[in-house]
Amino acid sequence: MALLGCIADDFTGATDLASMLVGAGMRAVQLIGVPDADTAVPDADAIIVALKSRTAPVADAIGESLAALAWLQRAGCQQIFFKYCSTFDSTPAGNIGPVADALVEALGCGFALACPAFPANGRSVFQGHLFVGGALLSESGMEHHPLTPMTDANLVRVLSRQTEATVGLVPFATVAQGAVAIRRAMTTLKEQGRRYAIVDAVDNADLLAIGAAAAGHALITGGSGVALGLPQNFRDAGLLAVLENPGALPSVSGHAAVLAGSCSRATLFQIGTARDHLATLELDPLAEPDVAALVSRAMEWARGRLGAAPIVIAASAGPEKVAALQAKLGRDAAGALVENAMAAIAEGLVAAGVRRMIVAGGETSGAIVTRLGVRKLRIGAEIDPGVPWTFAEGSGPSMRLALKSGNFGARDFFMKAFAMEGA
Repeated sequence: MALLGCIADDFTGATDLASMLVGAGMRAVQLIGVPDADTAVPDADAIIVALKSRTAPVADAIGESLAALAWLQRAGCQQIFFKYCSTFDSTPAGNIGPVADALVEALGCGFALACPAFPANGRSVFQGHLFVGGALLSESGMEHHPLTPMTDANLVRVLSRQTEATVGLVPFATVAQGAVAIRRAMTTLKEQGRRYAIVDAVDNADLLAIGAAAAGHALITGGSGVALGLPQNFRDAGLLAVLENPGALPSVSGHAAVLAGSCSRATLFQIGTARDHLATLELDPLAEPDVAALVSRAMEWARGRLGAAPIVIAASAGPEKVAALQAKLGRDAAGALVENAMAAIAEGLVAAGVRRMIVAGGETSGAIVTRLGVRKLRIGAEIDPGVPWTFAEGSGPSMRLALKSGNFGARDFFMKAFAMEGA
């Protein structure tokens, strides 16, 4: 029986969370979309339901999240985790606050902590403010995000704008005292009528303490980092065995490719590095805003290059080009253009024999996984913090997939991933 049930608001965030849990000793399976009522419960310690709800209309995000919760409860999960991005990606209207409100009400728990910190990837929370590396969130490049621009680093203020409930803070001075102090502070906030507590964290020791403090919580919300301390709670309760290799995956052979739709700084750097090592095609949706034309160009280029070495196809661009494309087509149409093109290219590449694929970008990953008919991902070894290889199963051929958040990974991520033994 599964122990931890997780609801993730995008596909790359779901694999990020699953990777954290595998690294901490849990067998994890990611399901794509709300499972059907007759979907068999996977043989896993943690089940992550991956939704494409981060930028969905609020009502849709709430509805899908509650449906996922109901399925996870029927599967016997003892604790629920609502996973969102470590940069707290959202708009003033949601969707973090509204979805969390709905989950709190459905679970009848009255309170949940909120901690997006992920120190291994440079995300820390101090005095309620989110930092990316040494910069405030609002000065990190996320202020230019095409869908969820983050212009305020004060998470108490950000979350308060998304909920009618009150939001408190467990400051670093308390967190540094350990799990007992954190638990006491959260209890006090709940007794004061606060529904949420932003919890500071600057390193993994803080995350472990927060996890221990939340052992009895029905609902936890945050980035994947705060899940670091949860497996030990189940182990201490005698519910989780010590496993030798919880991330073992079947081997796969076939061509290799990277599809990048993210416009984040990290992904742009990774594409730049890849140019010196791998055959790379950079599409220009602004010059050619037509899905069929972009797909045709990419497939014609790829057919002569598929072989022993991976190829890279990117539709990523800097903030200026993104803004120009949005001005030309509108924000939603611009996003749909890139997502639909990359999904069709992925379908064509799989038909041409690609069985090992990296996808960069949450929205791009969602579009591609949906087009390929992937329904389940068994989580494997971590490539870089927050990004594992997975074994994908669904209506098409089984394959290895790495779904990378746009902001994650070192500059040589693409080469490193394919160089991993057995990848």
